Amino acid sequence: MAIKTFAAIYIGSYEVSLKVFEMSPKKQLRKIDYVRSRVELGKDAYTRGVIGYEMVEELCLILKEFHRMMEGYRVTEYRAYASSVLRYVSNELFILDQIRLRTGIEVKILSNSEHRFISYKSLAAEPFFEKIIQEGAAVVDVGGGSMQITLFRKGKPATTRQIDLGLMRLREKLSRIENQVSHYEDQTQELIDKELKIFKDLYLQGKKPRYAIMVGDYIGDILKKETGEKGTLEAERFLKAVKRLTKKSPAEIAGELSLTDEQDPLLIPSVVLYKRLAEEIEAEYVWIPGVNISDGIAIDYAQKNRLVRTEHDFDEDILSAARALAERFFGYTRHSETVMELSATLFDAMKNVHGLTRRERLLLKAAAILKDCGNYISQVNYGECSYQIIMASEIIGMTHLEREIVASTVRYSLSALAPYEEMMDKMDQTAYLVVAKLAAFLKLAYALDRSHNRKFKSAKAKLLEKQLIVTVETREPMALEKGLFEEYARAFERVFSVKPLMKEKRVFD
Repeated sequence: MAIKTFAAIYIGSYEVSLKVFEMSPKKQLRKIDYVRSRVELGKDAYTRGVIGYEMVEELCLILKEFHRMMEGYRVTEYRAYASSVLRYVSNELFILDQIRLRTGIEVKILSNSEHRFISYKSLAAEPFFEKIIQEGAAVVDVGGGSMQITLFRKGKPATTRQIDLGLMRLREKLSRIENQVSHYEDQTQELIDKELKIFKDLYLQGKKPRYAIMVGDYIGDILKKETGEKGTLEAERFLKAVKRLTKKSPAEIAGELSLTDEQDPLLIPSVVLYKRLAEEIEAEYVWIPGVNISDGIAIDYAQKNRLVRTEHDFDEDILSAARALAERFFGYTRHSETVMELSATLFDAMKNVHGLTRRERLLLKAAAILKDCGNYISQVNYGECSYQIIMASEIIGMTHLEREIVASTVRYSLSALAPYEEMMDKMDQTAYLVVAKLAAFLKLAYALDRSHNRKFKSAKAKLLEKQLIVTVETREPMALEKGLFEEYARAFERVFSVKPLMKEKRVFD
């Protein structure tokens, strides 16, 4: 296969970047150019809720130059993404339209889930990532509008949490008082500490990860000063370096780190933020891989087009994160795994009928794991409570729409499916049909283990013409399960035009 030239464009809160790659199955990814241009869109976005025409004009001029550069490199494919800086302004549609008309570039605004997952992919492609997360790690992804902290224990994600403390947002929150106080960094630290304490009390609980993985701007410059290259250093050494920087002015920091902008207003917030993160996480080592979301954009494209392969199992990340969320609300049991296995069995038996993909099978398994988490709040209305818990949580690897599909699948596996008209503000008709199908599978799987006692030894499903024959090998009668199965079978038949039948096969030890 010929070498492909790919460009990743990213519109952030305080800069716009273009990174150009060459990619092929043999040579993998190779960066050939990286251009960054400072545009403080967040200055308008986070204070006024709208981006003014002057900044839109500046943004379009930069993107037009990026388009010219892509033509010069003969770029064959590109992806252009924007962060929350456009997601939270009232004129986002007009800005995207102007970009398309003036530059020819189509920009997609990422949800927080999509943004963090793409960044995460850039980490997972690094050679040391698997080893580090096995030993325990906290991945800290600092952006302009927010940051995300994801904890890994024994190689699996334990939790992920978004905190509205990005560098640009932090800067704008404190801009009104910087000329009124003598120690601006003290107020910066106070604001940071409030948010970090909540995270530490809820999720760290004295369990110190061995590594803190830092991703974001400025952090690489600090590491380069200490080690001369990207890599790992002791947390104590890292803290010593950033503490020294907190006592300096922006001009002095810029000079020490060999930065060009001596008046960069984000320097002090960034140094204080990284210092407090390292202090609160209390890891033994800090690893700064030197990648960013542009690398993730390229890896995401290359993976989807089978140009590169990574060892990391992203699907298992989703299931591990779902289990961790269910456990937090005491909703993860042996029954959860049983229902997950049964759901997958039913899904596979109907593969020639349901028209769904491997990805939807994964979402079904996640829904089965999370089905009972709402019991923590209410045993009467736990389907609705489960929905609210899922939608209020981040699940690494899922987009916002996928999380909506999982949450709705859980909700409607425990109640009648709502008409599309009631859900059209959350999803389109295609997603609605996915929810209807996954909920039908989950209902039947739940019916087969209604007692939560796993009465059967094994369960098999086979599609014969217009009947789905589910055969369970059991040591004891399953009257309760059979009654509920027959009730849910009617809803299943309405969705697939296939009638499920349950057959018991008694076995004796």
